Amino acid sequence: MQFTVIKQEQKARVGNLITASGSINTPIFMPVGTSGTVKAVHQRELEQIIEAEIILANTYHLFLRPKLDILQQSGGLHKFMGWKKPILTDSGGYQVFSLSDIRKIKEEGVYFRSHIDGSKHLFTPENVVDAQRKIGSDIMMAFDECTPYPCEYSYALDSMNRTHRWLQRGLSQFNQTKSLYDFEQNFFPIVQGSVFEDLRKMSAEYVITQQTNGYAIGGLSVGEPHQAMYEMTELVCDILPTNKPRYLMGVGTPQNILEAIAVGVDMFDCVLPTRNARNGMLFTTNGIINIKNKKFANDFSAIDDGLDVAYLKNYSKAYLRHLVVSNEILACQIATIQNLCFYLWLVRKARQQILCNNFYKWKADIISTIMRRL
Repeated sequence: MQFTVIKQEQKARVGNLITASGSINTPIFMPVGTSGTVKAVHQRELEQIIEAEIILANTYHLFLRPKLDILQQSGGLHKFMGWKKPILTDSGGYQVFSLSDIRKIKEEGVYFRSHIDGSKHLFTPENVVDAQRKIGSDIMMAFDECTPYPCEYSYALDSMNRTHRWLQRGLSQFNQTKSLYDFEQNFFPIVQGSVFEDLRKMSAEYVITQQTNGYAIGGLSVGEPHQAMYEMTELVCDILPTNKPRYLMGVGTPQNILEAIAVGVDMFDCVLPTRNARNGMLFTTNGIINIKNKKFANDFSAIDDGLDVAYLKNYSKAYLRHLVVSNEILACQIATIQNLCFYLWLVRKARQQILCNNFYKWKADIISTIMRRL
């Protein structure tokens, strides 16, 4: 992996990340393809219309279905799903965190029951690395404990220390094993520490001693106030190396993304644009639309006149509303393409503004527009 910072305006930066599966311009948003598919869109549309440069898949879900042996037999996730560009895999730490009623956290790892059939499993820092070897992602994440919010300081401290111990074990396994396919993989540790400044500082300082190719910031966007998210993110980014990519996990709204770019984040993922699309909520360059509203029933204007996307120009708000209220499958497809095109447009515009030394002024002007309800 190679990462180059091309331009910096204050703390916001434009970079280029080169992996074995291709080049990624940063800051970048990664559409979430949890189970080897970005819901409601074909890989062709993902590449040619949305112009995604990297997607995210999830170890927990792929481990349960279709199972790792199937992926290995196919030659890895890239070949299995027909996607040639980079893939990042979450380790499954957040998923087992969210299964609070059917999992137990121990020093050796996390025991959990499948949400599909109730079968019992154990994730350890070591076997999660092995799993991501079989998946064949370009970037794999360390297995961590995602600290809940709110929590006591003592819990956050214990959780962070466990994440650090697991990091040592996971990185050791990564260094002792090789890729199963014909390209090199990369391993990112995760900074934890909840919303406690001293713990975030301690965690960031610890992970950089591991000398990996990039770093992630986890345990945010789990219910804490947005301002606390921004403060913790800035604190961590100020500590992480300037010559390595920084990934803020699971974030977020368009405003969240712009505020995080402003403090130095390079990579993002979130289910918000795809999940909300399936519920009829559209992110547009003019603001947020609930397309189910009756006022759009005879609105024959373009879904988003600010996006220069030929595919989307085929459809009006009225037509998309008709599909949504009729529960037509095509509604999910069009709405998801709209939202992902918007998110990719947003990070591309951010890159352009940083290159022009105008990012902070542009951010201040555009947030009120893109976050207003239409």
